[in-house]
Amino acid sequence: MADGQLIDIQKDKYQKFFTELRESHNFSQTELDALFNGVVINKKVLELMDRQWEAKPYYEYWPLFITPTVIATGKRKLREHKLLLDRIEAEIGVDREYVIAIWGIESRFGSNHGRYGVFQTLNTLFDAYPRRSAFFRQQLLYFLLLCRENQLDPLTVKGSYAGAFGQTQFIPSSFQEYAVSFDGDSRRDVFNSTEDILASIANYLHRFKWVLNAPVYAEIGHSLQSDKLVQANLKGRKALVDWREVQTMQKITLPRPPQDSGLTIVGLEIHPLEGGGFRYVAGYPNFQAITAWNNSSRYAMAVSELAEALANQN
Repeated sequence: MADGQLIDIQKDKYQKFFTELRESHNFSQTELDALFNGVVINKKVLELMDRQWEAKPYYEYWPLFITPTVIATGKRKLREHKLLLDRIEAEIGVDREYVIAIWGIESRFGSNHGRYGVFQTLNTLFDAYPRRSAFFRQQLLYFLLLCRENQLDPLTVKGSYAGAFGQTQFIPSSFQEYAVSFDGDSRRDVFNSTEDILASIANYLHRFKWVLNAPVYAEIGHSLQSDKLVQANLKGRKALVDWREVQTMQKITLPRPPQDSGLTIVGLEIHPLEGGGFRYVAGYPNFQAITAWNNSSRYAMAVSELAEALANQN
């Protein structure tokens, strides 16, 4: 498929999409013509979708996000927004360092929204990424609705190669479901309102059962001492093990999770120059809430370790 190839909006799937936009969401045909005529494929988006950062080993992954500059900036943001973060912890119940860590990882505290036109990206993935075409059709619909809500020109919004945008880097359905207004007006602004941005990050974690001041993860050693733990590690975030069993099998003492919830078992690659192999951690419900944001244990660990660095007073 050639880069810059014109998308055929006469196709049946586009015509059905336009009918839905007109009949269910009150878009005019004039609006749709102005938006969709001349949309072209972005081949780079298709290439990037199949080689995502989360596939890197952890020792290559975390340095992309946790740097001295990011830590210093994050600590400054914690001080700058102390009163707002006090309010978020009190009203939403999510620890401030984790909110700031996600903000830092997603958009470098708002300095990097992405460089791909979101409208072109979502059309590219709807038209030319068959594996997830239905998903991106829905994202395109939500994107047009949120642009109307926020009085944005869909053709000017920049984001990631997967269609995430704003300082939260929400995909459109996440915006629709989890974005909140926290600055006193009715608009949910994840582009320019720091109150809305940080509260929306917190609200997402809260909706996935974040517990304030509860454990996030625990180190459990450099090897797994039972087949049950090995299998849980292989199965990923859906496999939960009782915390008491992890204690017994690994011969360690663990903090008790809220509601005695199950733990995930996560293996993180160690750099060969530091001995190689793995370090294993148990992911608590708060860790699992971060993987609901991004379905990657490496991502959740990077957020956790950045948050720890931000909390460190040195």
